[in-house]
Amino acid sequence: MDNDHLDKLRRQHRKWLRRRGLLDRPWLIFGSAPDPTLPMELAQRCARIDINNAGRTADALGLGAADLTIRTEAKPWAEHPDLRTRAMLWVHPGSLLRMRWHIFRKTKARVGALRRWSREEREAIVDEIVGKPLGGVGDLGKATTGVAAVCYGLFVGVPEIYICGFSISSGHSYDERNRARKQIEEDLFAFEQLRARPHLWTTEQALSEQVGLRLYGRD
Repeated sequence: MDNDHLDKLRRQHRKWLRRRGLLDRPWLIFGSAPDPTLPMELAQRCARIDINNAGRTADALGLGAADLTIRTEAKPWAEHPDLRTRAMLWVHPGSLLRMRWHIFRKTKARVGALRRWSREEREAIVDEIVGKPLGGVGDLGKATTGVAAVCYGLFVGVPEIYICGFSISSGHSYDERNRARKQIEEDLFAFEQLRARPHLWTTEQALSEQVGLRLYGRD
């Protein structure tokens, strides 16, 4: 994707986010790693951006609906059928109409504004923000949805980003099968390029130690 297309994409997404009051607020990007470190000060002043089915972890903590959920098509709805989010950015190959029909059939879910995010757009944004292509890194050659969400926030220019509930080593808090985490090499590579960003922090000490991100509260 060339620079003209990226600039157009940035303008479109900034407009969509601004209409929902999400562009000028700090973001708390919330993953589903076990035992997330969530300072209440951040929970109160930030827009909460849930990754895939992290809303299930948020529900267990009593946090309420997400301001935005960034989700991939492959994630099973059965893991979190009670999804509640004011807006959703969905990586999906289908049309917006098809996506709405899919959500309509999920009778327990409550989804507000909906926007499609193509795989091409997602990977172009990640490569743009990371500064180096991930195509030859690791087994899959692409970052996880959590890292893609961080890149998306940087791409559209939100003022601050705080990463919470992320782990390079552990899986999901709700995964009873304890499946191994994927795309470790890809995320390590991406964070190595992102860690010097001045408006990016993590609340997770282990993640800070592993990838060199600034730890919230230690500045």
